[in-house]
This record gives sequence, C-alpha cells and structure tokens, in this order.
Amino acid sequence: MAEVDVLVVGGVGVDTIVRVPRLPLPERETIRVPPIERYVGHTGNGVALGCHHLGLRTHFTDVIGDDPEGDLVLDHYARAGLPFEYRLHPSGTRRSVNLVDPQGARISLYDGRHPAGLTVDPDLYRGALLRSRHVHVSLIDWARHALADAVAAGLSTSTDLHNWDGREEYRQDFAYGADLVFLSAGRIGGRIEEVGESVLRRGRARAVVVMAGGEGSHLLVPGQPLRHVPPVAVPASEVVDTNGAGDSFVAGFLYAWLAGRDWWTCARAGSLAGAHAVRRAGTHTSFIDARELDRGLAAEG
Repeated sequence: MAEVDVLVVGGVGVDTIVRVPRLPLPERETIRVPPIERYVGHTGNGVALGCHHLGLRTHFTDVIGDDPEGDLVLDHYARAGLPFEYRLHPSGTRRSVNLVDPQGARISLYDGRHPAGLTVDPDLYRGALLRSRHVHVSLIDWARHALADAVAAGLSTSTDLHNWDGREEYRQDFAYGADLVFLSAGRIGGRIEEVGESVLRRGRARAVVVMAGGEGSHLLVPGQPLRHVPPVAVPASEVVDTNGAGDSFVAGFLYAWLAGRDWWTCARAGSLAGAHAVRRAGTHTSFIDARELDRGLAAEG
C-alpha cells in the first residue's frame, strides 16, 4: 500500500509581495506602499501545502540554495510538518517579486535562478515516487524526467501548464505526458476547446482543466463536450490577493479525484479551494481544509 498520497516534484521559491495602488504602475520615481512581505511560495509549494492541509499524505522534493531564502523554506516546512526532500545548488533558491493591486490582480517578476539544462540526481524523487499514489509535476525542466519515471511506474500524474499558449514546445512534454492537465485561460482566449482537444488527442490526459479565475473553469474529458464550471462567488470586497489561487484549485481537485469523485465534483472542489485562497493576503497563506471543502460540496448537492 502506498505511504504517500501525492508526491509534488519541483516548484518552491520565495515571493516578495508589494501591494501597489494600481496596475500598471504610475510613472513616478517613488511610490509609497504598505509594508513589503516575504512568503514561501511558487506553484509546487502551493499544491503541496494545499494537499497537506486537506489531509492528503504529501511529500515534496525540489532544489534550493544554501541561502537565506532556502533557510526560510526549510523552516516553513518544518513548522508545517510537510516532508521536504531537497538538493542544494549554488545558483540559489528561486524567488519572485509580485506586484498586487487593490483588487487582488498581480504581476509576477520571476527569478528562476537555476541554469538552463540543470540536471538532478533522480534519487531525489525516485524513493518517494515508489511509495506514492499520485505524482504532481511542476514546470521545472528537470522535473520532466520525474514525470516520465512516474508514467513508467504506472502512477497517475498531473501538471499545471499555467499560462501556456497551446503551442510553446517547452511545456509539451508536460502537456502530453500527464493524466490530469491544468492550465490558465489567459493566453488561449477563445481557443479553450481547441487547445484542450489537442492535449487529449496528442497526449495521455484523462481530463484537461482550463482555469479562468473569476469566470470559473472549463472541463474537458474524452468523449464529452466542453463544460463550463461556474466560479464560487466571492464578493469583490473580499478578494484580497489572487496569488496561489490556481495552486489551491489544483489541490482541491486532486483531493476529490483521489477520493474517487466524478469530474464535475472534482472541478467544483477546485473552485471552492481557489475561492478560499483569494480571501487572504500573500502567497499560499491560507488553505481550505477537508471539513470546509466537504461541507461546501455537500451544500451544492
């Protein structure tokens, strides 16, 4: 029997959050802002912590630096009780600066740091992989090898392509290699069904989920028409920060899917988890728990 429900491969860093009066920024030399905060963040971190808070047995692996940001990451996971296996690299820990406006919209300035073509000893993830039910792989170059290993081991897999345009070659291994494929609607516009059908046709996906923020999401599974999943209503006055909402959506979806729920319920679970996340400032600072999520799903009938 598997000891780990979800193994998350790659995707931790440190976010510096700057709350700004509006986006784009006014053209001024100096703009006064509220206190600037730092949080452990990035996509793999959000999925891992989201799954962990939902009670799934979660294990996380990544590459960090021997630097203050790396120390922040290690301390954060120790306090959270989330098992984290890592390797150190001299390029340091990934980081980003996120500009967030009063409506919660953001621009992320991403410093990936690690050199192109970085290779990682597969022992970093293979031990945990062989003890896992499911593997979620972040868009980290070396993580594509973990995805291939998971598929070869017969495990279910997922990935988040984020703002993919449906064509960029770098993300194709992830798009066509995972069983559950998540992506954002931003760059595909009116091509949601076209891109989703292409992923189903060219890859191994059992479901494609296109997340569209406040407009809900779109669900596509083989042999069924594209379905729009309405958003969970969140009053504009309660939307504080959209950082990490998509990662929480993925965690909620995985929670329901690993419990054997139907596709529609899985998507609704993702919506509930994402709606919970936007009500708090910062990256990955608040996650829905299983009781609240199950209660929300039950209320919907």
